[in-house]
This record gives sequence, structure tokens and C-alpha cells, in this order.
Amino acid sequence: MSNPTQLDQLKQFTTVVADTGDFASLKQFAPRDATTNPSLILKAAQMPEYQYLVEKAIADNKAKAGGKDLPARVLDDLTILFGLEILKIVPGRVSTETDADLSFDAEALAAKGRHFIKLYEANGIPRERILIKIASTWEGIRAGEILQREGINCNLTLLFSLPQAVACAEAGIKLISPFVGRIMDWYKAKEKRDFAPAEDPGVLSVKEIYSYYKKFGHATEIMGASFRNVGEIQELAGCDLLTISPNLLAELQKSTAPLARKLSPEIARESKIEKLPLDEKKFRWLFNENAMATEKTAEGLRAFNADAQKLAHFVAAKL
Repeated sequence: MSNPTQLDQLKQFTTVVADTGDFASLKQFAPRDATTNPSLILKAAQMPEYQYLVEKAIADNKAKAGGKDLPARVLDDLTILFGLEILKIVPGRVSTETDADLSFDAEALAAKGRHFIKLYEANGIPRERILIKIASTWEGIRAGEILQREGINCNLTLLFSLPQAVACAEAGIKLISPFVGRIMDWYKAKEKRDFAPAEDPGVLSVKEIYSYYKKFGHATEIMGASFRNVGEIQELAGCDLLTISPNLLAELQKSTAPLARKLSPEIARESKIEKLPLDEKKFRWLFNENAMATEKTAEGLRAFNADAQKLAHFVAAKL
């Protein structure tokens, strides 16, 4: 019998999620869940093999009514159509992202989350299989808290710091996506050096959050995201979930080297981490004091919004 691949070994103690809108990749790596964002949907929507989804979203909405809100409705439907196709392939959940330009409006984010759930439920998908993806601004976390109380699970994304993670846990958020690679990018640019995986600032940030959650009994799931190399993934083996791009999933699938579990609740509970008391003022101050988290959250919002605009232009050109 051949040795298990590193991907198979990782699946023993971590739920593997595919970070892609490409269905072929999902079939190849058999993840439990999948996660999308505006950048991934834009990339997939431009691939010839997915034109039928773009055309369907346009035709369905033109049949309902025209009007100036037609492009917005087409975009929402397109996002859901990708989600529906992904759910035919993965056995678990798909994360569907809210609009980045709503990130400072808790009520609007909550309304968008409800709208997405309504669209999925109209297509026969139970809400248990959907995570509404929202950026980890103070308002985003409040929107997540509102939705969670209504039985709608959320994935708080663009998360770069412990205060963001603690605020999410206290709001009863289902899952968070701390961004590993983007943290490392910032420190690499700042310090003009490379980091070994064990000292990678992004890896250390997720380890800190994991320790905090397990030590203080928070049920929020932690899904490490935005990896730059396989070493970062290996260092976080044992994290609740990891969302991994197809090229890194392929690397893990090629290797049969032993993969050790690095994170466990037992080790986390022994950690020396202190409880962090938080209210809105404290959250905003600590977030402001963290230049990396402030810059990376803002940059992520701008990038997601820019790709959402590109997708809107792409769709508008077809209307």
C-alpha cells in the first residue's frame, strides 16, 4: 500500500477547504467545503467553461424585469449560481461574500446576508450549507452577530489580528478566516527579509488566535486562509480548517513525507495567553495600533471592491 499524501494526512486532523471558484479543481482535491470571494468569482466568470452561468444569470433577470437595478441583481444571482454549482461538488458548506463597499454598514450587510440565504433557499439549499462572508470591521462583526442570532452562519474574513478574532468569538460568529500569507507579505515588505514557516508572522498570528479560542472555550471555528507556501500550511496542521488554493493543494497531493500535527486543543489550553477585555472603543484603538492589521484590512476591502467593479463591468458589457 502506498504512503498517504500530505493532503490525506492533513485531512486526518484539519478540515480542508478549497479556495477557488473553479469546479474542476474542486473535483480533483475533494475538499469538504469551498470558499469564494469577488476576485475568485471574477476569475471564474471570465473562463469560457463558465459562460453558461453568466448567461443564465442575465437571462433569468431580464425575464423578471429590466430597470436600473438589473446589473446588481445579475451579480447577486451569478454569485449564488457559482455557489450552487460548488455545492453539487463539495459535501459541506460554501462561503458567499457580501459586497466590500457595505463593510461599514451593519444593517446593509445583514440585509445582504438574508438576501443571499433567501436566494439559496429558493434553490432548495438549506442555510446550514451556507456561510455568509463578511469583512472583520467592527460593523461587519455586528452584522455577523445579528445574522447568527437569526440562525444564519457567518464567515468573518479579512482578519489580521487578535482583537478582530476576540470580537468575532464574543459575537458568536460561526467561523473566522485569519489571513496568513497577507500578514507575512506585510512583514516581508517592512523588514525586507524572508521568514521560515515556524517564525512566519502569519502562522504565529493564527497560532495565537487558536490558543486563545481553545483556552477560553470559544466555539468559533478557525480557518487559516491566504497561504503563500506549503510550509505555512504544514505549521498550522491541526487548525480547525484551512482554506487552500488549488496550486498548494496540488503540492500537498504530490508529497508523501510525514506530516506532524502542530496545533491541538491540549497544547493550546496550556498556553500563557491572557484574556482580552474588549468593547468598541478598545477594539478600535487596538486595531488602530496594529499598522499591519489596519493596512491589510483596508487594502483587502479595496481589492475585493475593485474586482467586484470589474465583474460588474464584465456583466454590464453582456447586458
